[in-house]
Amino acid sequence: MTTVLIVDDEYLIADILSFALEEEGYLTVTAGNPLKALEIIDRERPDLIITDFMMPSMTGVEFAEAVRLRPGHSQTPMVLMSGAQAHMGVERSDLFIDVLQKPFDIDEVINKVRGIVSPD
Repeated sequence: MTTVLIVDDEYLIADILSFALEEEGYLTVTAGNPLKALEIIDRERPDLIITDFMMPSMTGVEFAEAVRLRPGHSQTPMVLMSGAQAHMGVERSDLFIDVLQKPFDIDEVINKVRGIVSPD
């Protein structure tokens, strides 16, 4: 099954994304902070990571840089979700395959995820 890791310190947003993607046939795993997400990625081996920008302990860009350094994750597709800092994700196309503006349209998110990875 295709696994999507959602990293966001706003649990309501993570839950909304998780529920919507699971309805579409994806397996989702959520992490409330980047440090927890780094623990999860080696165990869960996600096919896609969706991360927020503003979080405790590190930004979404710092998290993405840390993911790229982990064995087996140099090519894992990542999507950045952000409001005011979305331009930082666009500037880092080496890290992010796409950038979602907050607030987001859930149908747009589902379509973007579907375009990157398809559910099994």
